[in-house]
Amino acid sequence: MTTLVPVTYKGGVYRHDEIMDLIDDLGGYIVQKHVMAQDVVLQSFVPRDDIEMIRRIAKPLAGEVVEAPLVGTEIAVVSPSLEIHHLPHISCDIAEYLRRSGAKTNMVGLARGFGKRIANLNDEERDVINEHDLAVYALGNFEECIRQKFPAIRREIHVPIVVTGAPDRETLMRAIDPPVEGYVGGIGRIMHRFKRPEELGKLDELVDEISRVLDARRDALAKDPLSVFPPRLMAIIEEQIHEVSLLTHPTPVTAQMEGLRVKLPYDSYADDVRSLEVAEGVTVGDIADVTPSRMRNYILIRIKPFSETRILV
Repeated sequence: MTTLVPVTYKGGVYRHDEIMDLIDDLGGYIVQKHVMAQDVVLQSFVPRDDIEMIRRIAKPLAGEVVEAPLVGTEIAVVSPSLEIHHLPHISCDIAEYLRRSGAKTNMVGLARGFGKRIANLNDEERDVINEHDLAVYALGNFEECIRQKFPAIRREIHVPIVVTGAPDRETLMRAIDPPVEGYVGGIGRIMHRFKRPEELGKLDELVDEISRVLDARRDALAKDPLSVFPPRLMAIIEEQIHEVSLLTHPTPVTAQMEGLRVKLPYDSYADDVRSLEVAEGVTVGDIADVTPSRMRNYILIRIKPFSETRILV
């Protein structure tokens, strides 16, 4: 079975359709396309063995192909609040930097995340965070504050968590019990956007930590593969449901590690999605759970593993 790996193509608009056709011909998938003035960015999955060929063909077009480990993931960036008290600069920087590495990010500012005694997580916030592949908690400067507040704002979160804060990594690990999947110290509340080399280095460290956590999750998924590769199901939905092409969202269908978020109203389109044929005699409803999202009544698709369906498309 061909191994598809996440990469990003960056180049000019001129003749970029040749790269898109090449990725398609090689059996790859384009997850997202950004056009900015005369530049284009393609977030893609391509066969590992064909990366050098794509690089070779892209070179005369002044294009660049780089590994992008976060492509095909949706990450929640969680802050105790997005008010000035918690200096949202760092949450914005984290969300933007993860997007540059290929992730789709959503910022979640908690309604009651402030105050050591009253910090809390409501049901809607919990459910929205759990719809993502991973949550980055952007915490503050003080170890004791993190120790007291974090148990309340992580309660019933089942996705992997990476914590950032001003204390160093060892201090964060000591303050957080039970442990989370990843820690990056030295990122606290600051009053400016990250721009110094040492600050950007911390964001690179965060990307590396998230990549490590997600790679471990990919390894676990590989032991019991999904019934269909999410980007493949994404391509089928975009091809067969015409209304998706009319949406103005940057990612009308968002790829996740174990499913998709389709930004159409659940009540109007859920049955259409369930009845889509992904292979002869196999519909989406046979291999996935199609449920309402807590985010704006979108459609959330959770693909079932092979062990449950005995189907591999």
